[in-house]
Amino acid sequence: MDERVRQLVVQLRRLKDRSGLSLAALAAKTSYSRSSWERYLNGRLLPPADAVEQLALVCGADPVRLLVLHEVAADAWSDEAPAGEEGAFDDEAERARRSARRRTRALVGAVIVLSVALVATLLLTHPWRDDEAAPRDGGGGNSQEPFVFVKGRSRPCEVKRKAGGLTAGYSSTRTTLMELKTSGWEVVEAQCLLKFHHFDPGITDGSYGPRSMEAAKGFQKERGLVVDGIVGPDTWGELRR
Repeated sequence: MDERVRQLVVQLRRLKDRSGLSLAALAAKTSYSRSSWERYLNGRLLPPADAVEQLALVCGADPVRLLVLHEVAADAWSDEAPAGEEGAFDDEAERARRSARRRTRALVGAVIVLSVALVATLLLTHPWRDDEAAPRDGGGGNSQEPFVFVKGRSRPCEVKRKAGGLTAGYSSTRTTLMELKTSGWEVVEAQCLLKFHHFDPGITDGSYGPRSMEAAKGFQKERGLVVDGIVGPDTWGELRR
């Protein structure tokens, strides 16, 4: 067996074995018979691309890598078909194989284009940075560095009053919405301000968890705001006073 065909067969058999499905179960879940799957998984017959894709989907795997392996194996198979399977590639099968190869190339191309677009978007928008730059002279925040959450790491709080109101130096935002699982420099800022107002948010780690939310609710109740634990413009305004 050609090494390129063997690689495909090994991956298909490994996927089938990991799924725990029998040949009969595969036949029931796909449009291919038990005997066909037996030939495909024994390497006696090259499976069509559609069968490879159906196996991947049934077993909960990404079909792209298997389809690429199938394309390589199909080239090897067409060069020298295994003994006893000379009729495996009739005209109809060959047309199906070529069509599958075109679909695979299109799918791989789409994945590459989407990946490049995502990277370009990240580089242009810098989503890891606060939309309002943090003051440089405050309690340790640096607006030029991305926020990195480190479990158990508490950021220092040094709240000062400036022309724009109270600040801990991590973020100057007055509009960023914060709810559970929000993280970033603006969360450190809110945690420090809550602590300054004597509402304990727990560790000032930049992660807005249940304890920080309870502290925000207590602060909102004291200031006559809507008590929902979500820090928005109204709550920021009171925190800065």
